Amino acid sequence: MWSDDSLNGRRVLITAGASGIGLAIVDAFVLAGARVAVCDVSPESLEALALRHPIVLVVKADVSVEAEVETLFRTIDEEFEGLDVLVNNAGVAGPTGGVETVSLADWQRTLSVNITGQFLCTRAAVHRLRAGKSPAIVNMSSSAGHLGMPGRTPYSASKWAVTGFTKSLALELGPSGIRVNAVLPGAVEGPRIRSVIAAKAEALGLPVDEVSHRYTSQAALGRMVTMNDIANMVRFACSDLAASVHGQELVVDGFTQALN
Repeated sequence: MWSDDSLNGRRVLITAGASGIGLAIVDAFVLAGARVAVCDVSPESLEALALRHPIVLVVKADVSVEAEVETLFRTIDEEFEGLDVLVNNAGVAGPTGGVETVSLADWQRTLSVNITGQFLCTRAAVHRLRAGKSPAIVNMSSSAGHLGMPGRTPYSASKWAVTGFTKSLALELGPSGIRVNAVLPGAVEGPRIRSVIAAKAEALGLPVDEVSHRYTSQAALGRMVTMNDIANMVRFACSDLAASVHGQELVVDGFTQALN
């Protein structure tokens, strides 16, 4: 199945691709022979990425800042002369706690990165994608983008917004041949989920191990998913293997029906 070479030479932008899930996605696209550009807010992570993959174009940019997105896409034009794939991966976990404890600043920052950032990048990318080869967009949502998540209202609201944004884009851009899908990870093993678990344990006054068990047991498979699980789905969704996959919620969560 993965002998498919349709991503070879394709021009791909992955936001927040210098660490975590984004880095796993970068690895998958580099392996597939794509020409990859990455933006991130961390200079240190970008420096490490440049050492790991010298062929990757790295740009420091915050996707929630319009001027920085415009500069990012001008750089892509100069280096790649166009774009074929956009992976809107940038996101933040946001605060943990009851809605009455959430500050307006934390609420706004979560939505600014998680959904406004996707809007800004998509708006800049669309006319470039229309001229691209087999164009595709993948928006990173979450299982919290189709299920409620107590104690994480800003994050869940932002990820539900991503799902609605994706389905609306699919109807809008489908006639132009641009495929748009959302990938919805469940609990992904790594530093971010461990930080969320620690914060939730503190908010609930429970041991970290107990809250961690809730996360691993909420999926029918009884475990968290891996970053490579997510990267493989993103790669598939952008490849010609998924040529008729459009407007979908591609859930990678071990079959989770409720979030703790």
